[in-house]
Amino acid sequence: MALTIVVIVLQIVIIGFLFLIFKKEQVVNFDEVNNLIRSQKNEMTDTLFKNNNQLAENFSNLRELVAERLMETKGALNKDLFTFKDQLGKDLEAKFDKTNKSIQDKLQNIDNKVQENLNENFKKTNETFTGIIARLAKIDEAQKKIESLSTNVVSLQEVLTDKKSRGIFGEVQLTSLLKSVFGEGDKYYKLQYKLSNDKLVDAMVDLPDPIGKLCVDSKFPLENFKRMFEGSLEEKASARKEFVRNVKKHIDDISSKYIIKGETAEQAVLFLPAEAIFAEIHAYHEDIISYSQKHNVWIASPTTFMATLTTVQSVMMNMERSKYMSILHEEINKLGKDFNLYEKRWTDLTKHLATVTKDVNNINITTGKISKRFQKIMEVEIDKAQLANVAEVEFTSQEPSNDL
Repeated sequence: MALTIVVIVLQIVIIGFLFLIFKKEQVVNFDEVNNLIRSQKNEMTDTLFKNNNQLAENFSNLRELVAERLMETKGALNKDLFTFKDQLGKDLEAKFDKTNKSIQDKLQNIDNKVQENLNENFKKTNETFTGIIARLAKIDEAQKKIESLSTNVVSLQEVLTDKKSRGIFGEVQLTSLLKSVFGEGDKYYKLQYKLSNDKLVDAMVDLPDPIGKLCVDSKFPLENFKRMFEGSLEEKASARKEFVRNVKKHIDDISSKYIIKGETAEQAVLFLPAEAIFAEIHAYHEDIISYSQKHNVWIASPTTFMATLTTVQSVMMNMERSKYMSILHEEINKLGKDFNLYEKRWTDLTKHLATVTKDVNNINITTGKISKRFQKIMEVEIDKAQLANVAEVEFTSQEPSNDL
Protein backbone atom coordinates (compact mmCIF):
# COMPACT_ATOMS: atom_id res chain seq x y z
CA MET A 1 0.00 0.00 0.00
CA ALA A 2 2.80 2.38 0.94
CA LEU A 3 4.69 1.49 -2.26
CA THR A 4 1.64 2.34 -4.43
CA ILE A 5 1.30 5.72 -2.79
CA VAL A 6 4.97 6.42 -3.42
CA VAL A 7 4.58 5.48 -7.14
CA ILE A 8 1.53 7.75 -7.56
CA VAL A 9 3.31 10.62 -5.92
CA LEU A 10 6.31 10.17 -8.21
CA GLN A 11 4.06 10.07 -11.30
CA ILE A 12 2.35 13.28 -10.29
CA VAL A 13 5.73 14.91 -9.70
CA ILE A 14 7.00 13.77 -13.12
CA ILE A 15 3.83 14.91 -14.91
CA GLY A 16 4.05 18.24 -13.27
CA PHE A 17 7.70 18.55 -14.20
CA LEU A 18 6.97 17.68 -17.88
CA PHE A 19 4.06 20.03 -17.97
CA LEU A 20 6.31 22.83 -16.84
CA ILE A 21 8.84 21.96 -19.50
CA PHE A 22 6.31 21.89 -22.30
CA LYS A 23 4.65 25.01 -21.12
CA LYS A 24 7.98 26.73 -21.13
CA GLU A 25 8.59 25.63 -24.68
CA GLN A 26 4.93 26.43 -25.53
CA VAL A 27 4.62 23.22 -27.37
CA VAL A 28 1.77 21.08 -26.41
CA ASN A 29 1.87 17.62 -27.80
CA PHE A 30 -0.31 15.41 -25.75
CA ASP A 31 0.59 12.22 -27.55
CA GLU A 32 4.22 12.74 -26.85
CA VAL A 33 3.41 13.65 -23.34
CA ASN A 34 1.37 10.54 -22.92
CA ASN A 35 4.06 8.45 -24.50
CA LEU A 36 6.61 10.02 -22.32
CA ILE A 37 4.47 9.51 -19.30
CA ARG A 38 3.78 5.95 -20.29
CA SER A 39 7.46 5.39 -20.89
CA GLN A 40 8.35 6.89 -17.57
CA LYS A 41 5.62 4.92 -15.91
CA ASN A 42 6.84 1.68 -17.40
CA GLU A 43 10.37 2.48 -16.50
CA MET A 44 9.39 3.39 -12.99
CA THR A 45 7.21 0.31 -12.77
CA ASP A 46 10.12 -1.86 -13.79
CA THR A 47 12.36 -0.09 -11.37
CA LEU A 48 9.80 -0.41 -8.64
CA PHE A 49 9.31 -4.07 -9.48
CA LYS A 50 13.00 -4.68 -9.34
CA ASN A 51 13.22 -2.73 -6.13
CA ASN A 52 10.25 -4.64 -4.81
CA ASN A 53 11.90 -7.95 -5.69
CA GLN A 54 15.14 -6.76 -4.18
CA LEU A 55 13.29 -5.69 -1.07
CA ALA A 56 11.49 -9.01 -0.96
CA GLU A 57 14.79 -10.81 -1.36
CA ASN A 58 16.37 -8.59 1.28
CA PHE A 59 13.40 -9.19 3.54
CA SER A 60 13.72 -12.93 2.94
CA ASN A 61 17.44 -12.83 3.70
CA LEU A 62 16.72 -10.69 6.74
CA ARG A 63 14.04 -13.11 7.83
CA GLU A 64 16.42 -16.05 7.41
CA LEU A 65 19.16 -14.14 9.26
CA VAL A 66 16.77 -13.20 12.02
CA ALA A 67 15.51 -16.79 12.16
CA GLU A 68 19.11 -18.02 12.27
CA ARG A 69 20.01 -15.49 14.94
CA LEU A 70 16.89 -16.43 16.83
CA MET A 71 17.83 -20.09 16.61
CA GLU A 72 21.37 -19.28 17.82
CA THR A 73 19.95 -17.11 20.59
CA LYS A 74 17.44 -19.81 21.42
CA GLY A 75 20.24 -22.41 21.50
CA ALA A 76 22.39 -20.14 23.66
CA LEU A 77 19.42 -19.40 25.88
CA ASN A 78 18.60 -23.09 26.06
CA LYS A 79 22.24 -23.84 26.87
CA ASP A 80 22.40 -21.07 29.46
CA LEU A 81 19.05 -22.17 30.81
CA PHE A 82 20.24 -25.78 30.99
CA THR A 83 23.50 -24.67 32.63
CA PHE A 84 21.56 -22.46 35.03
CA LYS A 85 19.13 -25.27 35.67
CA ASP A 86 21.98 -27.71 36.24
CA GLN A 87 23.87 -25.27 38.48
CA LEU A 88 20.67 -24.37 40.28
CA GLY A 89 19.98 -28.06 40.78
CA LYS A 90 23.49 -28.59 42.13
CA ASP A 91 23.25 -25.53 44.38
CA LEU A 92 19.83 -26.58 45.61
CA GLU A 93 21.09 -30.12 46.16
CA ALA A 94 24.17 -28.85 48.00
CA LYS A 95 22.09 -26.47 50.10
CA PHE A 96 19.57 -29.20 50.71
CA ASP A 97 22.35 -31.58 51.77
CA LYS A 98 23.85 -28.89 53.97
CA THR A 99 20.48 -28.03 55.45
CA ASN A 100 19.68 -31.70 55.87
CA LYS A 101 23.06 -32.30 57.55
CA SER A 102 22.56 -29.28 59.79
CA ILE A 103 19.10 -30.52 60.71
CA GLN A 104 20.46 -34.01 61.30
CA ASP A 105 23.28 -32.62 63.47
CA LYS A 106 20.86 -30.49 65.46
CA LEU A 107 18.48 -33.40 65.82
CA GLN A 108 21.42 -35.57 66.90
CA ASN A 109 22.52 -32.91 69.40
CA ILE A 110 18.98 -32.62 70.67
CA ASP A 111 18.75 -36.40 70.89
CA ASN A 112 22.11 -36.58 72.70
CA LYS A 113 21.08 -33.79 75.05
CA VAL A 114 17.74 -35.42 75.73
CA GLN A 115 19.48 -38.77 76.22
CA GLU A 116 22.05 -37.16 78.49
CA ASN A 117 19.35 -35.42 80.52
CA LEU A 118 17.39 -38.64 80.71
CA ASN A 119 20.48 -40.56 81.82
CA GLU A 120 21.35 -37.86 84.35
CA ASN A 121 17.80 -37.74 85.65
CA PHE A 122 17.72 -41.52 85.72
CA LYS A 123 21.03 -41.54 87.59
CA LYS A 124 19.80 -38.93 90.05
CA THR A 125 16.58 -40.86 90.47
CA ASN A 126 18.55 -44.03 91.13
CA GLU A 127 20.79 -42.17 93.56
CA THR A 128 17.72 -40.72 95.25
CA PHE A 129 16.11 -44.13 95.52
CA THR A 130 19.42 -45.61 96.69
CA GLY A 131 19.73 -42.84 99.26
CA ILE A 132 16.16 -43.38 100.36
CA ILE A 133 16.76 -47.11 100.68
CA ALA A 134 20.01 -46.44 102.58
CA ARG A 135 18.24 -43.98 104.86
CA LEU A 136 15.43 -46.44 105.41
CA ALA A 137 18.04 -49.06 106.27
CA LYS A 138 19.71 -46.61 108.67
CA ILE A 139 16.34 -45.74 110.17
CA ASP A 140 15.63 -49.43 110.60
CA GLU A 141 19.09 -49.93 112.11
CA ALA A 142 18.58 -46.89 114.34
CA GLN A 143 15.22 -48.28 115.41
CA LYS A 144 16.93 -51.51 116.36
CA LYS A 145 19.63 -49.60 118.20
CA ILE A 146 16.97 -47.55 119.99
CA GLU A 147 15.27 -50.74 121.05
CA SER A 148 18.62 -52.16 122.15
CA LEU A 149 19.45 -48.86 123.88
CA SER A 150 16.13 -48.94 125.67
CA THR A 151 17.04 -52.39 126.91
CA ASN A 152 20.50 -51.15 127.89
CA VAL A 153 19.03 -48.11 129.63
CA VAL A 154 16.76 -50.36 131.63
CA SER A 155 19.79 -52.52 132.43
CA LEU A 156 21.80 -49.40 133.32
CA GLN A 157 19.04 -48.19 135.59
CA GLU A 158 19.06 -51.59 137.25
CA VAL A 159 22.83 -51.33 137.64
CA LEU A 160 22.72 -47.79 139.01
CA THR A 161 20.18 -48.72 141.66
CA ASP A 162 22.90 -50.71 143.42
CA LYS A 163 25.50 -48.64 145.31
CA LYS A 164 28.36 -51.05 144.62
CA SER A 165 27.49 -51.22 140.92
CA ARG A 166 27.50 -47.41 140.75
CA GLY A 167 30.97 -47.40 142.27
CA ILE A 168 32.24 -49.89 139.71
CA PHE A 169 30.62 -47.84 136.92
CA GLY A 170 32.46 -44.69 138.09
CA GLU A 171 35.79 -46.53 138.35
CA VAL A 172 35.38 -47.98 134.85
CA GLN A 173 34.64 -44.55 133.40
CA LEU A 174 37.62 -43.03 135.24
CA THR A 175 39.89 -45.79 133.95
CA SER A 176 38.62 -45.25 130.40
CA LEU A 177 39.43 -41.54 130.57
CA LEU A 178 42.96 -42.16 131.85
CA LYS A 179 43.67 -44.75 129.15
CA SER A 180 42.28 -42.53 126.40
CA VAL A 181 44.67 -39.72 127.38
CA PHE A 182 47.82 -41.50 128.59
CA GLY A 183 47.35 -44.90 126.93
CA GLU A 184 47.99 -48.30 128.44
CA GLY A 185 50.64 -48.78 131.11
CA ASP A 186 51.50 -47.23 134.46
CA LYS A 187 54.03 -44.59 133.44
CA TYR A 188 51.79 -41.63 134.21
CA TYR A 189 49.06 -43.16 136.37
CA LYS A 190 48.27 -46.15 138.58
CA LEU A 191 44.92 -47.73 139.38
CA GLN A 192 43.89 -48.87 142.89
CA TYR A 193 47.03 -47.27 144.27
CA LYS A 194 47.87 -48.07 147.90
CA LEU A 195 49.07 -45.19 150.06
CA SER A 196 51.21 -45.28 153.19
CA ASN A 197 48.08 -45.17 155.34
CA ASP A 198 46.94 -48.45 153.73
CA LYS A 199 44.12 -46.66 151.89
CA LEU A 200 43.37 -47.61 148.27
CA VAL A 201 42.58 -44.75 145.92
CA ASP A 202 40.81 -45.40 142.60
CA ALA A 203 43.57 -43.72 140.58
CA MET A 204 46.82 -41.86 141.17
CA VAL A 205 48.18 -39.54 138.47
CA ASP A 206 51.93 -39.01 138.82
CA LEU A 207 52.41 -35.35 137.95
CA PRO A 208 55.74 -33.49 137.82
CA ASP A 209 56.88 -31.33 140.69
CA PRO A 210 55.67 -29.29 142.47
CA ILE A 211 52.29 -31.06 142.24
CA GLY A 212 53.40 -34.67 142.70
CA LYS A 213 51.04 -37.62 143.11
CA LEU A 214 47.45 -36.53 142.50
CA CYS A 215 44.80 -38.88 143.94
CA VAL A 216 41.48 -39.27 142.10
CA ASP A 217 38.48 -41.01 143.70
CA SER A 218 35.15 -41.68 142.00
CA LYS A 219 31.88 -40.99 143.85
CA PHE A 220 28.33 -41.31 142.51
CA PRO A 221 25.65 -39.71 144.80
CA LEU A 222 22.73 -40.70 142.62
CA GLU A 223 19.91 -41.64 145.01
CA ASN A 224 19.35 -38.26 146.67
CA PHE A 225 20.03 -36.53 143.35
CA LYS A 226 17.09 -38.40 141.77
CA ARG A 227 14.88 -37.71 144.79
CA MET A 228 15.51 -33.96 144.34
CA PHE A 229 13.28 -34.08 141.25
CA GLU A 230 10.61 -36.46 142.54
CA GLY A 231 7.78 -36.18 145.08
CA SER A 232 6.44 -33.13 146.89
CA LEU A 233 8.26 -29.89 147.66
CA GLU A 234 9.06 -31.05 151.17
CA GLU A 235 10.48 -34.31 149.87
CA LYS A 236 12.53 -32.43 147.28
CA ALA A 237 13.88 -30.04 149.93
CA SER A 238 14.76 -32.96 152.19
CA ALA A 239 16.47 -34.77 149.33
CA ARG A 240 18.44 -31.61 148.49
CA LYS A 241 19.77 -31.41 152.06
CA GLU A 242 20.70 -35.08 152.00
CA PHE A 243 22.42 -34.60 148.63
CA VAL A 244 24.53 -31.73 150.01
CA ARG A 245 25.38 -33.77 153.11
CA ASN A 246 26.41 -36.78 151.00
CA VAL A 247 28.66 -34.75 148.71
CA LYS A 248 30.34 -32.99 151.65
CA LYS A 249 30.83 -36.39 153.28
CA HIS A 250 32.62 -37.59 150.13
CA ILE A 251 34.78 -34.44 150.18
CA ASP A 252 35.72 -35.09 153.80
CA ASP A 253 36.62 -38.70 153.07
CA ILE A 254 38.81 -37.79 150.09
CA SER A 255 40.54 -34.96 151.97
CA SER A 256 41.28 -37.11 155.01
CA LYS A 257 42.30 -40.30 153.20
CA TYR A 258 44.05 -39.23 150.02
CA ILE A 259 45.89 -36.01 150.91
CA ILE A 260 49.08 -36.94 152.80
CA LYS A 261 51.70 -34.27 153.34
CA GLY A 262 55.04 -35.18 151.81
CA GLU A 263 53.58 -38.14 149.93
CA THR A 264 50.73 -36.93 147.73
CA ALA A 265 49.77 -33.65 146.16
CA GLU A 266 48.20 -31.01 148.34
CA GLN A 267 44.96 -31.46 146.38
CA ALA A 268 42.80 -34.42 145.41
CA VAL A 269 40.03 -34.93 142.84
CA LEU A 270 36.42 -35.98 143.43
CA PHE A 271 35.35 -37.56 140.12
CA LEU A 272 31.60 -37.46 139.38
CA PRO A 273 30.77 -39.83 136.48
CA ALA A 274 27.49 -37.98 135.76
CA GLU A 275 27.54 -34.58 134.01
CA ALA A 276 24.06 -33.81 135.37
CA ILE A 277 25.23 -34.05 139.00
CA PHE A 278 28.30 -31.90 138.23
CA ALA A 279 26.11 -29.27 136.53
CA GLU A 280 23.64 -29.29 139.45
CA ILE A 281 26.43 -28.66 141.97
CA HIS A 282 28.03 -25.82 140.00
CA ALA A 283 24.68 -24.20 139.17
CA TYR A 284 22.81 -24.37 142.48
CA HIS A 285 25.22 -25.40 145.26
CA GLU A 286 27.92 -22.79 145.73
CA ASP A 287 28.30 -23.97 149.32
CA ILE A 288 29.57 -27.34 148.06
CA ILE A 289 32.09 -25.62 145.75
CA SER A 290 33.36 -23.46 148.61
CA TYR A 291 33.53 -26.49 150.91
CA SER A 292 35.55 -28.47 148.36
CA GLN A 293 37.99 -25.61 147.79
CA LYS A 294 38.43 -25.23 151.53
CA HIS A 295 39.37 -28.92 151.81
CA ASN A 296 41.61 -28.82 148.67
CA VAL A 297 39.34 -31.16 146.71
CA TRP A 298 38.61 -30.50 143.03
CA ILE A 299 35.23 -31.63 141.73
CA ALA A 300 35.45 -32.93 138.15
CA SER A 301 33.07 -34.43 135.62
CA PRO A 302 34.06 -36.65 132.65
CA THR A 303 34.28 -33.59 130.38
CA THR A 304 36.26 -31.32 132.73
CA PHE A 305 38.51 -34.15 133.88
CA MET A 306 39.29 -35.04 130.26
CA ALA A 307 40.25 -31.41 129.57
CA THR A 308 42.41 -31.35 132.70
CA LEU A 309 44.16 -34.60 131.78
CA THR A 310 44.79 -33.34 128.23
CA THR A 311 46.38 -30.16 129.60
CA VAL A 312 48.48 -32.18 132.04
CA GLN A 313 49.63 -34.46 129.23
CA SER A 314 50.74 -31.45 127.16
CA VAL A 315 52.66 -30.01 130.13
CA MET A 316 54.36 -33.34 130.83
CA MET A 317 55.31 -33.80 127.19
CA ASN A 318 56.75 -30.27 127.10
CA MET A 319 58.77 -31.01 130.23
CA GLU A 320 60.12 -34.20 128.68
CA ARG A 321 60.97 -32.27 125.55
CA SER A 322 62.78 -29.67 127.66
CA LYS A 323 64.70 -32.47 129.39
CA TYR A 324 65.73 -33.99 126.09
CA MET A 325 66.50 -30.54 124.71
CA SER A 326 68.97 -29.97 127.54
CA ILE A 327 70.68 -33.27 126.73
CA LEU A 328 70.61 -32.41 123.04
CA HIS A 329 72.07 -28.95 123.75
CA GLU A 330 74.89 -30.51 125.76
CA GLU A 331 75.68 -32.98 123.00
CA ILE A 332 75.59 -30.20 120.41
CA ASN A 333 78.12 -28.21 122.48
CA LYS A 334 80.40 -31.26 122.57
CA LEU A 335 79.98 -31.68 118.85
CA GLY A 336 80.83 -27.99 118.40
CA LYS A 337 84.11 -28.43 120.27
CA ASP A 338 84.98 -31.47 118.18
CA PHE A 339 84.16 -29.54 115.04
CA ASN A 340 86.41 -26.62 116.10
CA LEU A 341 89.27 -29.09 116.64
CA TYR A 342 88.51 -30.65 113.27
CA GLU A 343 88.56 -27.20 111.63
CA LYS A 344 91.98 -26.37 113.18
CA ARG A 345 93.47 -29.67 112.04
CA TRP A 346 91.95 -29.26 108.59
CA THR A 347 93.49 -25.77 108.32
CA ASP A 348 96.93 -27.14 109.27
CA LEU A 349 96.58 -29.96 106.76
CA THR A 350 95.56 -27.45 104.08
CA LYS A 351 98.71 -25.40 104.74
CA HIS A 352 100.93 -28.50 104.53
CA LEU A 353 99.21 -29.56 101.33
CA ALA A 354 99.73 -26.07 99.89
CA THR A 355 103.48 -26.24 100.71
CA VAL A 356 103.82 -29.71 99.20
CA THR A 357 101.89 -28.59 96.13
CA LYS A 358 104.22 -25.62 95.68
CA ASP A 359 107.33 -27.86 95.95
CA VAL A 360 105.84 -30.31 93.48
CA ASN A 361 105.16 -27.47 91.04
CA ASN A 362 108.77 -26.25 91.36
CA ILE A 363 110.07 -29.78 90.74
CA ASN A 364 107.80 -30.03 87.70
CA ILE A 365 109.19 -26.74 86.36
CA THR A 366 112.82 -27.86 86.86
CA THR A 367 112.09 -31.22 85.30
CA GLY A 368 110.56 -29.49 82.31
CA LYS A 369 113.59 -27.26 81.81
CA ILE A 370 116.00 -30.23 82.00
CA SER A 371 113.87 -32.18 79.55
CA LYS A 372 113.85 -29.25 77.10
CA ARG A 373 117.65 -28.93 77.25
CA PHE A 374 118.16 -32.64 76.66
CA GLN A 375 115.77 -32.38 73.75
CA LYS A 376 117.75 -29.52 72.24
CA ILE A 377 120.99 -31.49 72.63
CA MET A 378 119.45 -34.48 70.90
CA GLU A 379 118.22 -32.30 68.05
CA VAL A 380 121.69 -30.81 67.22
CA GLU A 381 123.12 -32.19 63.83
CA ILE A 382 126.92 -31.92 63.06
CA ASP A 383 128.24 -32.33 59.49
CA LYS A 384 130.69 -35.20 59.04
CA ALA A 385 133.20 -32.92 57.20
CA GLN A 386 133.08 -30.44 60.03
CA LEU A 387 133.53 -33.30 62.46
CA ALA A 388 136.65 -34.51 60.47
CA ASN A 389 138.17 -31.00 60.39
CA VAL A 390 137.61 -30.66 64.07
CA ALA A 391 139.34 -34.02 64.62
CA GLU A 392 142.31 -33.04 62.36
CA VAL A 393 142.76 -29.75 64.12
CA GLU A 394 142.75 -31.49 67.43
CA PHE A 395 145.31 -34.08 66.13
CA THR A 396 147.65 -31.36 64.73
CA SER A 397 147.50 -29.45 67.92
CA GLN A 398 148.60 -32.57 69.73
CA GLU A 399 151.87 -33.13 67.52
CA PRO A 400 155.27 -32.10 69.12
CA SER A 401 156.73 -28.80 67.97
CA ASN A 402 160.20 -28.69 66.12
CA ASP A 403 161.13 -25.63 68.00
CA LEU A 404 161.38 -27.58 71.18
